[in-house]
Amino acid sequence: MSRKPKVLCLDLEGTLISNAVSQLPRPFLKEFLDGCEVLFERIAIYTSVPEPSFRKIASLLVSEGVAPAWFQAVEYIEWEGPVKDLAFVGEVAQDEVVLVDDIELVVHPAQRCEWIRVEPFVAPYSASDTELKRVLGELKRRLDVSKPN
Repeated sequence: MSRKPKVLCLDLEGTLISNAVSQLPRPFLKEFLDGCEVLFERIAIYTSVPEPSFRKIASLLVSEGVAPAWFQAVEYIEWEGPVKDLAFVGEVAQDEVVLVDDIELVVHPAQRCEWIRVEPFVAPYSASDTELKRVLGELKRRLDVSKPN
């Protein structure tokens, strides 16, 4: 990336939670979201789950203490089409956005360099899953947070 990413777009199903039906939070979800809040100017949800359903899920995750309070009001990206085009994020260059998602088919082919693949969170759901820790480490590496400005 030629510019430091400003916006983090997060998928919901298979990435942060199991799915919109069972709504099982991925292990280390709160720690991951807290870490992302420190790294990025903007965080947004980029999911196929309709916004009203997402808001209910987010409120439940916050009430259960597995997501930070800000998560229930996090920005929601409206989009259409077969892929998650980063142009829908708006107000930033595409190389200033990072997309975290578990499904390659929904990532715009020309924007794969802005994508971090997460292993899908699927049954059997393991309490020892550390994928969000790995992704947080990858985000820190991409942002090169170890070097002073």
